Amino acid sequence: MNAGLFRLAVIGSRSAYGRLAGIAGGVAVGVCLLLLLWGGANGLQGRDDRGAWLREQGMPAFSDAPDGSGLAKPIPLTPETALMKTRGTEIFRDQLIERRDFAALPSATVKIPGVGTPPEPGSYFASPELQRLIESTPGDQLGNRFGEFAGTISDSALPGPDSLVVITGAKEAELRGSGTASLVSNFTSNPYGGSAAGYTTVLIIGAIAVFFPVLLLISIVTGLGAAQRRERFATLRLIGASPRTVSHIAAVEIAIPSLIGAMAGVLAAALLSPATAQIPVNGTRMFVEDLRTGWFGAVTVVAVVVAASALVAAVRTARADVGPLGVSRVVHEKRPTAWRTAPLLLGLACMAAAVVLIRILEFRLPWLESPLLVGGFLMVLAGIVAIGPWLTRMVSRAGARHARSAATVIAASRIQRTPVATFRSVSGLVIAVFVVSVFAGASSVIQSTDAPAARPGLLQPTSLHAAIGPGQSPAAVLGAATAAKELAGIRSAIVGYGPAALSERGSGSELFFSAADAPGLGFTDIPASETVAVDGEFLYFWTAQPLELTPVPSGTMEGLVPVVMVLGTDGTPEAMDRARTALDSSGITATPAASTSDFQLQSSRRLIHGLSVLAYLGMFVAVAIAGLSLAVGTASAILDRQRVLGLMRLMGMPPFVLRRIITREAAVPLLSVLVLSIGLGFLTAWLMVTAIDDSYQVDWPEPGYFTALGLSLVLACCAVAATFGLVRGSTAMTVTRFE
Repeated sequence: MNAGLFRLAVIGSRSAYGRLAGIAGGVAVGVCLLLLLWGGANGLQGRDDRGAWLREQGMPAFSDAPDGSGLAKPIPLTPETALMKTRGTEIFRDQLIERRDFAALPSATVKIPGVGTPPEPGSYFASPELQRLIESTPGDQLGNRFGEFAGTISDSALPGPDSLVVITGAKEAELRGSGTASLVSNFTSNPYGGSAAGYTTVLIIGAIAVFFPVLLLISIVTGLGAAQRRERFATLRLIGASPRTVSHIAAVEIAIPSLIGAMAGVLAAALLSPATAQIPVNGTRMFVEDLRTGWFGAVTVVAVVVAASALVAAVRTARADVGPLGVSRVVHEKRPTAWRTAPLLLGLACMAAAVVLIRILEFRLPWLESPLLVGGFLMVLAGIVAIGPWLTRMVSRAGARHARSAATVIAASRIQRTPVATFRSVSGLVIAVFVVSVFAGASSVIQSTDAPAARPGLLQPTSLHAAIGPGQSPAAVLGAATAAKELAGIRSAIVGYGPAALSERGSGSELFFSAADAPGLGFTDIPASETVAVDGEFLYFWTAQPLELTPVPSGTMEGLVPVVMVLGTDGTPEAMDRARTALDSSGITATPAASTSDFQLQSSRRLIHGLSVLAYLGMFVAVAIAGLSLAVGTASAILDRQRVLGLMRLMGMPPFVLRRIITREAAVPLLSVLVLSIGLGFLTAWLMVTAIDDSYQVDWPEPGYFTALGLSLVLACCAVAATFGLVRGSTAMTVTRFE
């Protein structure tokens, strides 16, 4: 390529420098977001890989007796195994604590991730954040549950810096007596188990939803000033440049600012990684290192963006067929037809097929479900972009028939001639509205987890209960209850009795209490009897209807054993945590203390609640990108038609009429597809949520959705208004010259 020709094409005017700077800036924003998205995806995967060991279930600790008696025989510990008890999830305030109890031989070779050798009985290892909480909280509210501090868990075994994990040491007899311990020799590397497909699919769809507007931004930015470039290329053809040379110049002209912008985007992503890592996802932040894509990722993104930009520029120039006498003043586009609806309908059909396959036919094919959902979502996104020009042309035809002003006639005529170029400028905002609607619809399922109401006949939300371990003497249980009642904020300590341990009883079993203790359980209608009974469902959060007490004949308590202890508190966070600690550290309970409100923290909807943080972040990113895309697209349309607009000014058309034309050209394609985008967004959210779990219900969106929608429209108005200054500056008499 002749260097002189290239300098002539690229360098020589302030507008050329401004155009190149605009391309570089837009590519920098796009590359920065792409790297942060890539880093976020890698970080989520790495975070879940580090926490995979917490999902280890182990092997049975008992085997059937060889004599066929049916009595379980304990499998002895060896140096290669350890006894592990998964106590469930401890709760401190509204935070979940992952706790694992271990017992091992002194010669054990089992290595716990992040800890190494299992701790001694009565000691514990904690994550740094949990240890900070323990040290800043009175012991009777948290620290007394675990024992003596032995060290911190390494970051290599923690999902994130906010993770609350504790590994405690216990005696073998204690864990075997619980009946829930298992043997472990190593730890799983399976990050999700059976729920991998749903979790991963949600993350992939969310990343695509933000990734797509970024691609649109880069596409729109690299087309900035296309008409000006065509005129320069016509001059080059006139002085002897071949079409191939012109295509090469176009590619290099875009590649250089794209390379500069991409490198700036890499630097911006590195600078923004620490701030991005502070965003909590599913209860914890990420480590900054999780967001680093490394040099390979950065080089890959830069190379792909620069190569794609240069290739598109070369292809566009070749298709324009720039000749030595210049190009046509009006670029005629191929008229869009109804066939453009095919990708959209096909995408919706794929997502609907996944719902039918999973929920109606109940036929699980993990290798097919995720591709149907992700592929369908991609086709819906592409379908909205494809159908936009067709709908825009239909609306503009109807508007032209009812036009009553010059601005409307001119705008409608231009839209009918170039519906694809017209819609391209607003496509980013249309996709943003769709993405915001998808995120709002998907995150609305978290609103259905309301706290249980405090009513007579139901266990009060201010009470906690724990099952008594088998073999505990009544005297030890009553002693623990007496000690608990002496703690601040504990109003009652009630022991429930039954014929067997609570863990061995069916859901229809009854619990027996002293009638004098019934008011402390929230009952008001108490039978005239010394002993009363209530269904065991009384303890659980899913009990929606109040239960009644039934009188029990005297002497029924004889032969019964303590099966549950219920502590009533004054409802303050300090008292609730003090009661939890009292139950969990008493040595008589087989399960962690629980309340009816705990299910909100431990339910599967908590995952959706955590992902909603990403949803709101995605809304913000999509709307911001859309505003920038619309501003760039509108400015590009003005620059591409500055001679036409200049001729209108020369004929006496006032600048405010030109501004009306620009406004209508942006408003018509936007309003043509806006309602469709909103409806498709909520339909897609419903299909996605239903495919994951049919118990989820898409509800009315939160006020934040309407705020985001209003912000999108405000950004649209601001983006169009920001280009009004170009109307006067780009329509001077000098731009009407014809060489």
